[in-house]
Amino acid sequence: MLRVPTILNSGALLVLVSMAITGNSVTGPAPKHPGPAASQVTPQHAAALRKVDQWLKGSTGNLEQPEALTPFFDRLYHAGSPEASGGGAVHVLHFGDSHTAADWWTADLRDLFQHRFGNGGSGFSLAGRPFKGYRRVDAPGGGTTLWQSEGLRAPDRDGYFGLGGISISTESAGQSVFLEADCDRVEISYLRHPGGGNVALYDHDQPLREFSTDGELAPSFISYETAPGPHRFVLKTLDSRLVRLFGWIVDKPGGVTYEALGINGSEASIILRWNESMLAADMRRRNPGLIVLAYGTNESTDSLWKPESYREMFSSVLRRLHDVAPAASILVVGPGDRWIHDRSVLRIVPGIDWVIDGQRQACLENGCAFWDLRRRIGGKGVMPDWFTAGLAQPDHAHFTFDGYKRLASALFDDLMSQYETFKKTRLETNQSHGSTEKNR
Repeated sequence: MLRVPTILNSGALLVLVSMAITGNSVTGPAPKHPGPAASQVTPQHAAALRKVDQWLKGSTGNLEQPEALTPFFDRLYHAGSPEASGGGAVHVLHFGDSHTAADWWTADLRDLFQHRFGNGGSGFSLAGRPFKGYRRVDAPGGGTTLWQSEGLRAPDRDGYFGLGGISISTESAGQSVFLEADCDRVEISYLRHPGGGNVALYDHDQPLREFSTDGELAPSFISYETAPGPHRFVLKTLDSRLVRLFGWIVDKPGGVTYEALGINGSEASIILRWNESMLAADMRRRNPGLIVLAYGTNESTDSLWKPESYREMFSSVLRRLHDVAPAASILVVGPGDRWIHDRSVLRIVPGIDWVIDGQRQACLENGCAFWDLRRRIGGKGVMPDWFTAGLAQPDHAHFTFDGYKRLASALFDDLMSQYETFKKTRLETNQSHGSTEKNR
């Protein structure tokens, strides 16, 4: 276990936060690190912070193949618009590793999108607490102790893991999971299978409905319309037959959802282990406007991959996602800069180079947008400066709370810059055809 120190805002209290490391795969989320208090700011910290801010300010034009985002931008344009048909909620599915699973980077992206385009709810989140470090900032959840997780980074099983790549199951009566969320509608995603058990859904202590998971093997869903507002949903097993859950979906009628689907220590190839027909059913039901893939940190030190095999695998992932969600735009977010401690010496991870190259080439081949995170934060070798600035963790792989906030702002700004270009082009096209639209 790597012990990672972090300084809290409340003073000079030093807290040791455990971060699980398996081999060279980073499997723990970054602990919150708002940065040093004003009295602890050193000249080195201030100089590094100025460097980072200059890099972020000076780095532009990092969205490659932005035309691949046109379908997503069109959905954003119509989101919640009474003047145009085809409005409604726009769902963003953000798959990734521990950078995503911690839901700090994605929480800031969620806030930015929902502030501009409206709050569509929390969308999909995993059932219970399937692994240590999983969280959804906007929809806290958990469960009792007798649930077993399947999926994660384990060897292939049946591939029935649902939209988030993880299922939880139990054969004990009285086991429960809960979710707290503000919504107009709740949906439970589960596996229907022969001999499945019975479960009951509650809102706080109020029973809503009971249903059985028994039936022919298939992904299944139960929906319930609720009064708008905050809720605490509880799902409880009623007998000792097997129940297998995938997650919750909590929505509002319009706006944007930004759904964090991260698994600690995972690589992009994990998506190829998921049952394709089940993934297609989930995607059809969710109908995402944008799929974000943010992998690469763990692959950079995985001896399984060589540059060509990695590019081929990543291209297969993109083709799979195009097949199961043909209407969605796909945005690949490359890995950041990464360093490791090698015999007490801090060294840069060279594998990040071929990971970025492989992802870039796969995006070009498959009509996907690519955002070079490493270049956006200053380029190769910048992580020590981000650490000195209080924006990266001592592992030199994860960012701090404030670091992720800067990453979210950078990505959102780049996306909105392209969105403004889309709107301008759309307006000019409409005017040339004699129609008028409000500029949203």
